[in-house]
Amino acid sequence: MHLTDTHCHLDYHKFNADRAEVIQRANDAGLIRLLVPALQHKSSKEAVLLAEKYSSVYAAVGFHPTDLEEFNQKNFEEVKALANHPKVVAVGEIGIDYYWVKEKDKREFQREVLKQQLNFAKEINKPVILHMREENDAWFGEASVDLLNILEEWQKSLTGSLKEKPGVLHSFNGTLETAQKGLDLNFYIGVSGPVTYKNADKKREIIRQLPLDKILVETDSPFLSPVPVREKRNEPSYILHIADRIAEIHSKTTAEIAQITTSNAALLFGWGD
Repeated sequence: MHLTDTHCHLDYHKFNADRAEVIQRANDAGLIRLLVPALQHKSSKEAVLLAEKYSSVYAAVGFHPTDLEEFNQKNFEEVKALANHPKVVAVGEIGIDYYWVKEKDKREFQREVLKQQLNFAKEINKPVILHMREENDAWFGEASVDLLNILEEWQKSLTGSLKEKPGVLHSFNGTLETAQKGLDLNFYIGVSGPVTYKNADKKREIIRQLPLDKILVETDSPFLSPVPVREKRNEPSYILHIADRIAEIHSKTTAEIAQITTSNAALLFGWGD
């Protein structure tokens, strides 16, 4: 059984002591691809270095919406140069975050940087990994509206394979209506650890109504550890718990979910092909 973790921050300091062992455990658990998204120019470099060192690891480069303090043209040019690496398969993690960012001017800056990065993804014909978090962790609000409006305009400008497969709404935490609008724009939906949580019936119902050919599985390691390992640091080998829960929701076997989501990831990211 082959699995793919499409979102794991293996460059994060919590893996400094045992990074090689974490990756080996993932490989032993059947993970054939691990995608490390960046948060800013420094982690973009680190993600690429990990991809160079480990055959199963791939990278995405970009600026996270809460890590824009050092976003400037020089640093953006450095990230753009990294995107030429054959193991960089996406631009990300990019997006909008109104949970941590309250100031109106900083939110406007987030939107401007997002548009710049989306245009860059269009230039290099690579998909995007999108972060979206509402103020107070609401299911729906201004972040959803602003992100969808920006994506809709961007999607209109796309052609070819990128228009058909523009990216993924990572660790989706929104309404069914928001998910449907994302699907209408051809985006995939990333499912992570919270789908396993005891109080997540509403989230599971949304996942049940999503088409399996548009779902990706991701751990968001070292964050969002799934049940039954919620008290532990998250790592890619725990992806199996997420696949198990999706299988239960969709009345499939875990092996079927593994095959479907691994195929979905290959279609979106190409893995250098």
